[in-house]
Parts: sequence; structure tokens; C-alpha cells
Amino acid sequence: MAKITLSQLRHSYAPAPKAPEDYALKQIDLDWEDGGAYALLGPSGCGKSTLLNIISGLLHPSEGRILFDDRDVTDLAPDQRNIAQVFQFPVIYDTMRVYDNLAFPLRNRGVDEVRVDARVREIAKMLELTDLLQTKAANLAPDNKQKISMGRGLVRDDVNVIMFDEPLTVIDPHLKWKLRSKLKELHQRVRATMIYVTHDQTEALTFADQVVVMQDGVIVQIGTPIELFERPAHTFVGHFIGSPGMNVLPCDIQGGTALLHGEPIALEGAVTGDGGITQLGIRPEFVTFGSTGPQATIRQVSDIGRHAVVEAKLGEQSVHAVVESNPPAQGDTVHLTFDPSQTRLYRDGWLATEACQ
Repeated sequence: MAKITLSQLRHSYAPAPKAPEDYALKQIDLDWEDGGAYALLGPSGCGKSTLLNIISGLLHPSEGRILFDDRDVTDLAPDQRNIAQVFQFPVIYDTMRVYDNLAFPLRNRGVDEVRVDARVREIAKMLELTDLLQTKAANLAPDNKQKISMGRGLVRDDVNVIMFDEPLTVIDPHLKWKLRSKLKELHQRVRATMIYVTHDQTEALTFADQVVVMQDGVIVQIGTPIELFERPAHTFVGHFIGSPGMNVLPCDIQGGTALLHGEPIALEGAVTGDGGITQLGIRPEFVTFGSTGPQATIRQVSDIGRHAVVEAKLGEQSVHAVVESNPPAQGDTVHLTFDPSQTRLYRDGWLATEACQ
């Protein structure tokens, strides 16, 4: 296990990059502590797989350095970095028994058979594969094959980091929750440094202690799942995390006061900076309907069981609210009320209000 440091890292697939848009990864400076559970979260094409491949050594960065426990590994081949990687599609030997698949990484390094057997049975028990140890891998369902792939990464106790690249993509939805929970449990037991790459917010927020959110090759926020939900540092984070995502509404600023359709809106704290494009951001969970505030018309009410998601039209803008009981009816005229402690100003996409005390 190791602390991983990315220092002034940039990467371009162009032979002679000049402008920022030539880079798939803009400058990244990042520390991952030894034994942590991290997720790289973002949409397809944001650079997360590129970053993972640079850490693993499958790709050499255009600029910058990668350090494991302060040791520079930038120019080392993958087999010299002492890492394990679990891919989207299970990497296993179908003709081998489950036991031999799990044993292979250890036998390949000359570990004695007593230690191999102990370690294989330990990992098999963690993954609930003990009853399948003598079964050929070809006869297993996809979720069990991916368990084997995970086990091959976990069976070695000398790896610096275990990296998961969209490992649940091919797993049936009803089995994903089980594997997500199992992976979190495994991290808590083995305490290896783990990095999990995904575009699925549920996977990232369920697994990771710290989530790195990426957009267009830039890290826009690093934080706990609660921090990302409660106080997005960028409107992209607000949009991307949450279902439905954060409401982002164009507003004006006059004398430090936010105006939405001419109505003053109380914010979480003082406005910072000046100029730029200003927007209000508030989660649907903190929008209610009262007797004062901007007037809107209910466009749609979606009952999803535990609560209803209400869509209101405020001029040309849609505003979503999560309502626990007695939602308004389609076509009703309502006044929107925003919880001031959860209402934030964004300037050119970035958070521009001081945190409430």
C-alpha cells in the first residue's frame, strides 16, 4: 500500500500541444493517502480513464510526475509499480478452477504453496466464493467472474494500490448493489489503497471516502459524498450528483443581494467576487412552496413512492422540488421558497458565497 502523489500532471494525445484544449488532462496536483478509498467520478471523456492509465503505467504523461510514497515511478513500467487492476470485463482464466485463478498472481511470484492456500481461502471467504473454489471459472455467472477478478487483485498483500476501472458495467443492475456493498466491506477489512473509476454517482458515493469529480480534464471538486451533495464547489458537481440534480438558475446581483425574477433571495452567506455570469444553486430537497417568493406554475408531478418530484416553471426555467407529502397539482400557481442556508451563488460556475456559520 502506498500514498500516491500526482504532481503538475498534464497529458495530451496531440504530438505538439499548445493550447489548454489540446490537453485531455489539464494540470492535476493530488495526494491520495495510504489505505484510502477513492473514486474518480465524471462523464465519459472527462479524463478519468486517462488518469488511471497514467497511474498504472499504461500511459506516460506528457508532463508532471507520479510518486508512490515519495518514490518517483513516472518512468517505471506497470510491472515495476506493484499495482493490481480490475477492469470493466473480468480478466480471468476460464479453463482454470476458481482456486487456481485466485492462486495465479501468488504462484507467478514464487510464493510457497502453504501461503498460497491460506491466502486464497481467506480471499474466497471474503468474496463468498468458498463453495465455488473447485468450479471452473467458465461455468460461473458474470457477477461471480468479476468477484474472481477482484479477488486476483486482493490476493496479493504487497500491492501499492488496487485500481478498479468501471468494474460493474457488465453486471446486471439487481446484482450491482451486492457487489458495491461487498467492495466497501473488503476495503474496510484489508485497508488497501483503492481507486475506483466510474461515471455512476451511486457507485462512487457508495464506495469512496473521498470522491474526485472530473470535467473536461479538470478536477472540479474533491470531497466526501456529503460535502459534494451539500455544498458543490461548481455547478457541474451540483448537476452531476443528485437525482434530480441541483437547480441552477440565472440571477442578478445588486448591492450584494441576489435577485431572481426581481425577487430578493436570501443566500447562505456573503457574496464573494464580482462580475461574471451569476447563478443561484439549490438542491430540490430544499425547495418548498409558500406564500411569498418567485411565482411559478406546476408543470409535472412525479410520484416515485417515498416522495414526489415536482417540476415548476419559473419563466423559461425549470425548478425541481422534492416533496414528502401533499404535493401541488399540475397547473397550480405556487410561490417558491428556498432554504437560505442551502441557497448558494455561483459565479462563472464556481461557488461565490461564504459558508454559513
